[in-house]
Amino acid sequence: MRLIGLTGGIATGKSTFAAALRERGVPVIDADVLARQVVARGTPGLAQVVAAFGPEVLGPAGELDRKKLAARVFGDPAARAALEAITHPAIREALQAETRRLDAAGAPLAFYDVPLLYEVGLEEVLDCVVVVYAPAASQLLRLERRDGLTYAEAKARLAAQLPIDEKARRADVLVTNEADPAALRAKAEPLLRDLSLGLSRKLPNAPPKRY
Repeated sequence: MRLIGLTGGIATGKSTFAAALRERGVPVIDADVLARQVVARGTPGLAQVVAAFGPEVLGPAGELDRKKLAARVFGDPAARAALEAITHPAIREALQAETRRLDAAGAPLAFYDVPLLYEVGLEEVLDCVVVVYAPAASQLLRLERRDGLTYAEAKARLAAQLPIDEKARRADVLVTNEADPAALRAKAEPLLRDLSLGLSRKLPNAPPKRY
């Protein structure tokens, strides 16, 4: 089974495109879902988080309080690295288990939807990487309107990710979003057709395939 990376930037339309893939019966593994599963109540991952950060990161029912944990690691590179050392291996194990399950079920390909794909160096373990792209100016405007943010707040959120133009440069496949959700969803069909015909990683220094 081929595993295709799916990424983008905040407010580029990645979630809309992932939904279009699912509507066509293609499995999409959500990295955010895996990240929650590996630290769910009663898991070894949660026990490791509590050992590293203390019981104060737990909620009243013994579940992880994500806001409290985020407050602990925000602006503290050492704390963030400690958290990633716990969660990243667990997430990769969960991804491998889900990939094996889908392969056994006969799925010819699946997408791995992961916002920080390049930031954590996942591109080398994937068949190819699809980036959903919108210009940074469009990202800012959508963030302000969608989440009720000020310009400065939206700018800060974008600054926490690899710039979308850098992701586009490194992409094997680029799906551009011109702010028309229907047009974006329609691009799933030709992409899936080309993947079924063997579309894979681009040659070094070559431009990405565009949709």
